[in-house]
Amino acid sequence: MSVQERRAISARRESLLGEQPGAFAVARFVRVTPMKARRVVDLVRGLGVDDALATLKFAPQAAAATVYKVVDSAAANAEGTEHLNRADLVVAKAYVDEGPTLKRHRPRAQGRATRIDKRTSHITVVVAPRVEAEPAEKAPVKKAAAKKSADTADTAKKAPAKKAAKKAADKPAEAAEKPAKKATAKKAATKKATAEKKES
Repeated sequence: MSVQERRAISARRESLLGEQPGAFAVARFVRVTPMKARRVVDLVRGLGVDDALATLKFAPQAAAATVYKVVDSAAANAEGTEHLNRADLVVAKAYVDEGPTLKRHRPRAQGRATRIDKRTSHITVVVAPRVEAEPAEKAPVKKAAAKKSADTADTAKKAPAKKAAKKAADKPAEAAEKPAKKATAKKAATKKATAEKKES
C-alpha cells in the first residue's frame, strides 16, 4: 500500500469515526442499484454485529449477500487493527452512495433503441463499540416534570369548579327570562286571534 493510499484511508477514518474507537469497510462499484441496497442497509443499522449478520444471512434481497460481506469485513477490521471485541460491536453507521451508471441500449422495433441504466453503489459500514446510556442524569428532570404536571392538574381542577359555579348562578336568571318570553308570545297570538274575529 502506497503512502498516498494510507493517508486517504486515515483521512476517511477520521471523517467517519473521529477520535472514537471503531473501524469501517467499503464495497465500491457494486452492481446493485442504490435504492435496493439501501433497503437492506436499513435493516441492520443500529444492530449488534452478530445480530446484523444473522439478519442478512436470511434476508431474501439480492443485495443482502454483499452487505453481509461488508459488515463482516468491518468487524474483522475492528478486531485486527483496533483490537476490539466482536461481541461488543454495533453497526454505528451504514449508508449507500451512488456510483457511476453504466449506460447500455436495447434494440427495439423500427430501428429504435431504448436506454438501460445499470446503476452501481458504494456501500459503507462503520462499526463501533456499544455505548451504555447513563440514566442517572435524567432522574432530576422527571421530578421537575412531575411537579409541573401536579400544578397543572390542580389548576385544571379549579377551573371546572369555577365554571360550574358560574353556570349555576346564570341558570336562575335564564329560567326567569324564559317564562316571560313565552307569556309575551301567547299574548301576541291571542291579540291576532281577536283582531281576526273582529274583521270577520
